[in-house]
Amino acid sequence: MASKIPSTMRQVVVTKLSSNFREAVTITSTSVPKIPPGQLLVQNKYVGINASDINFTAGKYTPGTKPPFPAGMEAIGKIVGVGQNVSKNLIGSAVAHMSNGAFSEYQLIQKSHAFPMPSENAEFLPLLVSGMTASLALKHCGNLKPNEKVLVTAAAGGTGQFAVQLAKLAGCHVIGTCSTDKKADFLKSIGCDRVIVTSKENLGQVLKEHYPEGVDVVYESVGGETYDTCVNRLAVKGRLIVIGYISGYQSPMGVGSSKSARSAAALPIKLLMKSARVEGFFLFHYANQWNQTVQELVELLMEKKIKSSVDLGMSESPGGFKGIDSILNAVEYLYARKNVGKIVVNLNSSGESKL
Repeated sequence: MASKIPSTMRQVVVTKLSSNFREAVTITSTSVPKIPPGQLLVQNKYVGINASDINFTAGKYTPGTKPPFPAGMEAIGKIVGVGQNVSKNLIGSAVAHMSNGAFSEYQLIQKSHAFPMPSENAEFLPLLVSGMTASLALKHCGNLKPNEKVLVTAAAGGTGQFAVQLAKLAGCHVIGTCSTDKKADFLKSIGCDRVIVTSKENLGQVLKEHYPEGVDVVYESVGGETYDTCVNRLAVKGRLIVIGYISGYQSPMGVGSSKSARSAAALPIKLLMKSARVEGFFLFHYANQWNQTVQELVELLMEKKIKSSVDLGMSESPGGFKGIDSILNAVEYLYARKNVGKIVVNLNSSGESKL
């Protein structure tokens, strides 16, 4: 039975360019849009929180774009309405999507931008931005070989969890960094061979002592001194994949701090002497591979070959992050480094998420 579509909805709108999410956005009420031909109206049930959400609110990814514009980049929900030239049989189907403006109770998306899902369960949502980034980055930049040593920084986060598991599936020895014992336990539960709790251990010293020949692949998302250490501990023919630099997202310059400019100046000789490479990966440059990659990840999840862990914020408030107002708290929760797995906000208050 089709859901009754209300006349108004709430959404998070960027009204000021800033990397401070709370200062940048306003929650507004607006009319639910009419559905143009070829499009779908989706009632978003869960939305994903990404470190790069504040890069969008700061205008770093879309230079020249002026507020106001809607925030958010990924959601999962159900189709509640379709435009002309779209089959009405799709109404009620579960879909996930990566579309600007995902922090909204209802959202228009192109039919071609919808990823069909087995259900609206929250565990499917991390397969989009987080899962695809890990899968495609390791495939195109990592060139993993069995028995190689793979280091994943911020390994207990949304995308790190997938990098760990996919590297294990490729037959690699996986090292993961995290900040707490709780996160370390999580990493061990998904197969991480060596966990480095950086609040207790020095990353560079551990790598030098236990991996004197260096690591073959680094999946790096932290930046700053962590990045410098990873470069220094690359093995001969090592590959370092930069998928983010979260330590710098909140700074005005947008880059993480480093002990000195000498680190950057020395990079060419370091890479030369090891025949190593540093390569950036930005998911939106691989859009032609999204559909196939999502399908592959869904199959791995359904076959229980990987786990998709979500953090609904249960430790922060009774019932977790619920309702559109809690998105602001969820972003701050991410930057407080409290999450284990992907942070997901439930836009409605009913039901629990189970595969």
